[in-house]
Amino acid sequence: MNDFNTDSPTMLADLVITGATIVTDTAQFAGAVAIKDGVILAIGDASAMPAALEVLDATGQYILPGAIDAHVHFREPGYTHKETWETGTASAAMGGVTTVFEMPNTNPPTGTLPALQMKLEAAKKAYVDYGIYGLLAEDNLDQLETLIDGGVAAFKCFMGNTFGNLPSPSTGAMLEGFEIIAKHGYRIALHAENATIMARRQIALKASGRHDAMAHLAARPPVVAIEAVARAAILAEWTGARIHILHVSSGDELRPLREAKLRGVDITAETAPHYLLLDEHAYEQHGSLIRVNPPVREKKHQDALWQAVADRTIDMIATDHAPHAACEKHKADIWQADCGFTGVETQMPLMLTQVVAGRLSLCDYVRLTATAPANAFGLYPRKGTLLPGSDADIVVVDLAREGIVEGRHLHSLGSSTPFEATPVKGLPIHTLVRGRFVMRDRKLIEAARGHGTSVRRIQHMPAPTPRNLEHTTAAVTRAVMAV
Repeated sequence: MNDFNTDSPTMLADLVITGATIVTDTAQFAGAVAIKDGVILAIGDASAMPAALEVLDATGQYILPGAIDAHVHFREPGYTHKETWETGTASAAMGGVTTVFEMPNTNPPTGTLPALQMKLEAAKKAYVDYGIYGLLAEDNLDQLETLIDGGVAAFKCFMGNTFGNLPSPSTGAMLEGFEIIAKHGYRIALHAENATIMARRQIALKASGRHDAMAHLAARPPVVAIEAVARAAILAEWTGARIHILHVSSGDELRPLREAKLRGVDITAETAPHYLLLDEHAYEQHGSLIRVNPPVREKKHQDALWQAVADRTIDMIATDHAPHAACEKHKADIWQADCGFTGVETQMPLMLTQVVAGRLSLCDYVRLTATAPANAFGLYPRKGTLLPGSDADIVVVDLAREGIVEGRHLHSLGSSTPFEATPVKGLPIHTLVRGRFVMRDRKLIEAARGHGTSVRRIQHMPAPTPRNLEHTTAAVTRAVMAV
């Protein structure tokens, strides 16, 4: 039965996609999707869809919520030879990613309102929607609420060093930052590695003459992550802050992560395709190209991460898309190679290949790449799902379509990838952001440049529940002054 009055011009859809299997985080079913004014108008049998300006036949394909990559580095401002908002979001669109959360280690770092405004201006070139991380550092605690007012969607704290060499804040500064942000409910993402352990180990390895690729792995043993995850979880538990552990790379750090979840800490975690699909042999095969923070680890860690994906200790898959020029990645001295590589365009083909291989279900994939990040960052149900009224952020994928990862065909400026020449099966064919094609038939729609917009317009974090208010730095200061 058609519940829509198709004679009414107000019910004329802009687009109806038919013939596909619709996939959510819990179910798959045959059906069609109608889109109007950038949102999903209806989902159901094709016979129940309203008339439309355009009908797309997706027979044999799958309709998924667009991926939300909660961890990308687009390098602008400051490092535009590595990436720009235009090239980074073009790469996202080609990879079936409809929303990205972009990191603050640019130049200048996104730790003040003027720096945030500079980045928001650069983001006007985006093909896909975006959230921007504000920096939580030692010296900008007085800027955190200004950054919230200015439009950040979350915060990032570098407990360990990485590209940009931003100083890691002291635990005292972290605690104060957590106290401030907890009052507003925004999530704090953490590069959870212990900076002092890594610094001492790297100095010792250099002094001993170690400059090989494996030295990078030796400088960052799992204990650096175990300690940092445990410390961050304690601070979050004390303050009521919501936290997110970035790029989980080891099986060892899963224990403090699981324990924190059992204690009721609002903590989420991500891993990335390179941790799930590569192991220590990658250092022999790729040399300095594989240098990334935290490092790709031994096979036993890869196995533990897959188990954590299955038992939901790990909530989502992100990419840590971190592009560099090829000359910055390929070095004889591992300490001279920039850390990170491209990922936002290859994540979906790589992980859909694992779906085809039976390592996870298509519903699992939707949960890990769309529903979970939407929930964690306050975007659900406008994003991360397929429901009437949700933003029409949609990717149509073909699980039978085969390809090969080739850096020269990627849209990122930093096209170096450890997955070069990897065969994949399962490709995004069309990507829509709020009902508009940004990629169609595997081709970027260049006219969609600038279509992306900040998710702050729809973001709604649950009411915060700060704890231990009588012990906050501000409360202690007031008590001392009263005496």
